[in-house]
Amino acid sequence: QVSVLYFARSAELAGLRRESLQVPRRVTALQLWEEIVKVHPRLAVIRDQVVFAVRQEYVLLGDQFLVLEPGDEVAIIPPISGG
Repeated sequence: QVSVLYFARSAELAGLRRESLQVPRRVTALQLWEEIVKVHPRLAVIRDQVVFAVRQEYVLLGDQFLVLEPGDEVAIIPPISGG
């Protein structure tokens, strides 16, 4: 179980800022995104713009393997406009 933090547009689409989700312990970043989109299908529209931060380190959606520990934080960070 990991804590998923939603920021900016991802929070609007998911309808919340934080939740705990049960996800596989060994998973690629892309598979993790797909697991989250199963719970919040509206997030699919930002797929090509989103970046994860896992344990406060940026991870692009792709084939890199993540090993998640219970209680890890996964932040979903869409592009943020502004100056």
